[in-house]
Amino acid sequence: EDMGLQRYDAAKQRAKARHRKTNQRQGRSQPSRSNRSRPAPSTPNVQKATEEFRAKFERVRAEIGKAIVGHEEIVEGVLTCLFVGGHVLLEGVPGLGKTYLIRSLSQALHLDFSRIQFTPDLMPADIIGTNVIMEDQSTGRREFQFQRGPLFAQMVLADEINRATPKTQSALLEAMQEHTVTVAGHRYQLEEPFFVMATQNPIEQEGTYPLPEAQLDRFFFKLVVQYSSRSEIAEILNRTTAGRSPKIEQIMTGEEIIGAQRLVKRVVMAPHVQDYAVRCTLATHPEGEFATDMTNRFIRWGRLRAGHRPSRWRPRCGRCWRAGSTRPSPTYSASSCRPCDTACC
Repeated sequence: EDMGLQRYDAAKQRAKARHRKTNQRQGRSQPSRSNRSRPAPSTPNVQKATEEFRAKFERVRAEIGKAIVGHEEIVEGVLTCLFVGGHVLLEGVPGLGKTYLIRSLSQALHLDFSRIQFTPDLMPADIIGTNVIMEDQSTGRREFQFQRGPLFAQMVLADEINRATPKTQSALLEAMQEHTVTVAGHRYQLEEPFFVMATQNPIEQEGTYPLPEAQLDRFFFKLVVQYSSRSEIAEILNRTTAGRSPKIEQIMTGEEIIGAQRLVKRVVMAPHVQDYAVRCTLATHPEGEFATDMTNRFIRWGRLRAGHRPSRWRPRCGRCWRAGSTRPSPTYSASSCRPCDTACC
């Protein structure tokens, strides 16, 4: 028995020695027993990162304000979609500055920008790209080579998206949801961050095609751009007739935007607030537990009946507003909070 124990101890020591040598070759250090019980290193200062995010948020909004007069809620909604990783749809009659707003945002961000003007004769290959035959000048060999379309950018402006046919509109579905493009069996990854901003004219006008239900579901917000007020129109005239063009400075890079998106996800949400968002979604389901009389009367199916995607987007929107707001945040204590049974939290 003693000989067996000695052999077992020797084999155990040899195994430990081999393990240490393997870690040294791979550049890993063997943690000591005292370090194993210690907690993981602390994360970066969240408060400092939040303050920097608020400052960048206000600076980007101020740079857009150099070109856009009014429409503060529209600008804030577009920035919210950007920092939560969603897409935005702007609807309004022509001439209200929808395209100019998005172009001003592209100038304030250091991102690869691309614009697609949707027309009735636009084809899906005109957006995502296509395979063309290329000939090697040295060998004379011909082969198919993929030529990327304007969709391969970090910030894409889909101008007047409802002017194109549903076939062309559906070419954006995979890119907006999975940030990838599949052509001839090959899958291409889009560069992050990827942000689609689309504009459309009201459906009542001629030459427009209503967006399919699956296409509308990909957008985080649908923002309706209204007419400017009397004072705003006067300020627009003063700016445009003076002969001066605003100079918009670049504030954020792609890496900073990705960092801001990660910061927004770390914002704490109280359980009863999250449950309220869930109940708001279930309230749109007819014959459901939280359905109201109006829901049971007027809703059967379609865009008014929220699914899982709005359930995730609503809390993310609240987190972004909380992180980018300078207003004081109320404290939350799990022991002192009593979630109520009605939707009044």
